[in-house]
Amino acid sequence: MVLAELGGRISGAIRQMSNEIIIDDRVLNDCLNEITRALIQSDVQFSIVCDMQKNIKKIVKLNDVAAGHDKRKIIKQAIFSELCRILNPGKASFTPRKGKTSVVMFVGLQGSGKTTTCTKYAHFHQKKGWRPALVCTDTFRAGAFDQLKQNAAKAKIPFYGSYTESDPVRIAVEGVERFKKENCDLIIVDTSGRHKQEASLFEEMRQLSEATKPDLVIFIMDSSIGQAAFDQARAFKQCVAVGAVIVTKIDGHAKGGGALSAVAATKSPVVFVGTGEHMDEFQVFDVEPFVKRLLGMGGDWSGLVDKIQEAMPMEQQPELLQKLSEGNFTLRTMYEQIQTILKMGPMSEVFSMLPGFNQELMPKGSEKGSQTYKLKRYLIMMDSMTKKELDSPNAELMNESRIVRIAKGSGSPVEDVKEMMEAYKRMAKMWSKASKGKGLNISKKISKKGSGNMNAGQMCKALPPEILNQIGGAGGLKSLMKQIGSSKDITSTFK
Repeated sequence: MVLAELGGRISGAIRQMSNEIIIDDRVLNDCLNEITRALIQSDVQFSIVCDMQKNIKKIVKLNDVAAGHDKRKIIKQAIFSELCRILNPGKASFTPRKGKTSVVMFVGLQGSGKTTTCTKYAHFHQKKGWRPALVCTDTFRAGAFDQLKQNAAKAKIPFYGSYTESDPVRIAVEGVERFKKENCDLIIVDTSGRHKQEASLFEEMRQLSEATKPDLVIFIMDSSIGQAAFDQARAFKQCVAVGAVIVTKIDGHAKGGGALSAVAATKSPVVFVGTGEHMDEFQVFDVEPFVKRLLGMGGDWSGLVDKIQEAMPMEQQPELLQKLSEGNFTLRTMYEQIQTILKMGPMSEVFSMLPGFNQELMPKGSEKGSQTYKLKRYLIMMDSMTKKELDSPNAELMNESRIVRIAKGSGSPVEDVKEMMEAYKRMAKMWSKASKGKGLNISKKISKKGSGNMNAGQMCKALPPEILNQIGGAGGLKSLMKQIGSSKDITSTFK
């Protein structure tokens, strides 16, 4: 993933510094030099990196640190603060309000993913209760309106555009006026892709801005653009009042440091990141949790809880908890739980939100070797089962002939179906113990305030050993569960 290698190198430099017996200027310089190399090789602009290094040295004056103070912690905190400063310009972007019409204009380079991101942005707000609408003013690229039309229809979002009108300003004005009359409270204007050498297209963008008077202009930043990011982003900022940045293609394997440069050039915050091609692969960007994950300093509990809430709607939770508290764990329950897990996104992304988690633990290689692929295969196997097989809590019902039939129906090896059944038996056994009070007494524990103190023994058995070790064993897990219970009333998620 974008920035994963950068995060690994920065956290590696900090770990190496922490392992030194004596922390002096030499150790500090070695650590900063390694971080500087990592940032430059990731396409962060040289001047930004130099400023960061100078600022850290101004903050960290080892000779002035009083005896007994943790120099490692002081250095780490200074690095954290400077990376946050780069990504946070110190001012918040415009936030749309429900019920009040807001116009948002998207600008950016060709191929940066503007049209797809427009729909993702609209879909995100639609789920939160807004009434969004899309206006396509891209008359330059063939198929642009068709792309937006297809995406909008899929997400059930109203749209406007024209196959015959060649004037993008006229299309924009007509579209915005139409959706204002229809009481849409979030009107999103998609523009043509352009770069700073195209003076005519930049003039067109300025005219669009003057005609639609957007409340917010969002610059779409392709994370793989490289060193050119700073100059291009600055050119857009000089032409129109860019107020926010969205970074796309962050799920790729490019270096991604150009995204940091774009923030510095536009003096505007990153508000969202695109993490994939699908409509739901779109996340709110929060600076501090992001940098903490980058440095391996801790997780993002609030982000993890948001994912859980989106994947498991509140109205479904009592029914599920009742089933589990009764020990009634069937293959259908397992099917629903796998669907919920897959809605949360890639496993590496979910686990990266846990404090202390190391991305290197996630299996590398082809998609077929991933945990996500295996879970999807489980769903296909269960799609080949009868209602009786899915709803029966009796695992012994699945005899050899049934397993062979399911394997043929799903196009899977018999061994894979048996492996899935073993996974089901383990989960059913765990929840059976929980319902009898031997583990996670759900019906009682969930109702109590402070459910972060749930029995960690059963959780230890459920987690893979390598992940449990990264968290810090059973003691570390108990500590994390206490954090969950105390952070922004997270327990309300499970009530």
